[in-house]
Amino acid sequence: MPILDIEGLPTYFEATGDGPALVLLHGGIVASDSWGPWPELLAAGGYTVLTPDRRGHGGTPDVEGPITYDAMADDTVGFLRAAVGGPAHLVGWSDGAVVAALVSMRAPELVARQVLIGQYYSPDGVARPGFLASLEALRDGPLDHLRSSHASPDGPGHFRVVVGKLLDLFAREPDVDLRRFAGVTAPTLILQGDRDEATVPHGRAVAAILPAGRFAVLPGTHSLPLEAPELVSALVLEFLSGALDG
Repeated sequence: MPILDIEGLPTYFEATGDGPALVLLHGGIVASDSWGPWPELLAAGGYTVLTPDRRGHGGTPDVEGPITYDAMADDTVGFLRAAVGGPAHLVGWSDGAVVAALVSMRAPELVARQVLIGQYYSPDGVARPGFLASLEALRDGPLDHLRSSHASPDGPGHFRVVVGKLLDLFAREPDVDLRRFAGVTAPTLILQGDRDEATVPHGRAVAAILPAGRFAVLPGTHSLPLEAPELVSALVLEFLSGALDG
């Protein structure tokens, strides 16, 4: 089982393909296996695709105390330094997009290009507040459909504790001052579905602040990467190659 010790956090990850490093950052509650066919699709484009599980997700253990985006970004910076040792492309979906954005702000030397999929970065970007409210049912409801295939070192019973921490996180974050995106040097594609959990004006505003930002909307929901994996991954590969620069 591939494990990297990141400042005391044994981080589970898998690697697929051969070529420049491309790191997939999964969404919240689910783990890296939620990407479905993406590792193989992107590896076919000539990349080594790394898929780490963040703290409390999948095969990576939880850490005492609350889960925050800042802490997960710090973990990811450590993972990039240990697993890659230099710049990598980042593709973040949902919570993973917030983590990728924060990494590009605090460790720009580690991010070559990035694609941020289906996420808002401040409360004014929430398209459907009712969706966040509906997640509260997970505190006491069934969770088996969300469990990762990667066995948790904390045991199956701890998953509900992690879900509770993440629901607490979603109630207060993300709340990033969008002006911080002006300092992101990596070329960045903001990508979302037209029925996503982030509003189209919010995504457009973030892309406009980025020094090298692009914005794309495709038909789809918050599950856009799984609704049209071939289409979306092809767009991601085109962007990462620089073919869409202009």
